[in-house]
Amino acid sequence: MLLVTGGAGFIGSNVVASLNEAGRSDIAVNDILGSDGKWQNLAKRQLADVVPPADLLRWLDGRKLDALIHLGAISDTTASDGDLVLDTNFRLSLQLLDWCTQTRTPFIYASSAATYGDGAEGFSDDWSLPALKRLKPMNLYGWSKHLFDLAIVDRHSKREKLPPQWAGLKFFNVYGPNEYHKGKMASVLTRVFDEAKAGRPVRLFKSHKSGIEDGDQRRDFIYVDDAVAIVRWLMETPKVSGIFNVGTGKARSFRDIIEAMFAALKRAPNIEYIDMPEGIRGQYQYFTQSDGLSLRRAGYNAGFTPLEDAVTRYITEFLDRPDRYR
Repeated sequence: MLLVTGGAGFIGSNVVASLNEAGRSDIAVNDILGSDGKWQNLAKRQLADVVPPADLLRWLDGRKLDALIHLGAISDTTASDGDLVLDTNFRLSLQLLDWCTQTRTPFIYASSAATYGDGAEGFSDDWSLPALKRLKPMNLYGWSKHLFDLAIVDRHSKREKLPPQWAGLKFFNVYGPNEYHKGKMASVLTRVFDEAKAGRPVRLFKSHKSGIEDGDQRRDFIYVDDAVAIVRWLMETPKVSGIFNVGTGKARSFRDIIEAMFAALKRAPNIEYIDMPEGIRGQYQYFTQSDGLSLRRAGYNAGFTPLEDAVTRYITEFLDRPDRYR
């Protein structure tokens, strides 16, 4: 049996879908379904169990798993309840790490590119303790993920016991089907598609930094299928442990991804630029780009779907259909 925490969420439900499609139905999901329709992310899936978060540690007691894929977290970059975020993203992760260590269960978990902060120290996934200590996350979410990265690497550096495989994934800007419940935290493509389809202009932020044009703020956008492929590869390559970037290694602008959307809709781009709210200007990243050297050195050699191809696939197979769910 496998356990996927956050398995009803965006990346988690796509991992579950991939496992189902590979013939596995012995999958337990741990998540809060709530009342925002998140259950639809799993409506086409076959599951062995759905475990409420309050029951998770009790459910694990005495159980044997092939692997624990820990993707559950409070991932809102504007979250402000420090106690809740640390309980969910840091302390629970430590408890699951301890359980996997004791039971010799492979442990793959979601870190985040938010741990890099403003990028002043670059985006190298050098996971040595000195390199990690130089990072300065800009928000509570990024800090909570960074704390856990530090904790697990500290244990590794001291040669303390760890699971037979442990791997942290620093996801960059993942987009694709099943992110609809995320609201303001969904990808820009998902948030603006209906407006564009209805013929209304898409609004992007103006640049407030000298030398950067409006809409030319850049992110490492990665299609969810490519992110899931990395999770699956790690599950199939148990000798590999460490912390790895999950991105394409090629930053593209917000204007690029929106123009790709209009091209998929066979329409001329219709973009308006608006002022960025002052409250986020000091925390706004103008550039992120994954350095995937660690993953390549570990043996991962698959490519990544080009932005224009991925956007077209997302729109034609999901966003522009009555049933948008995978």
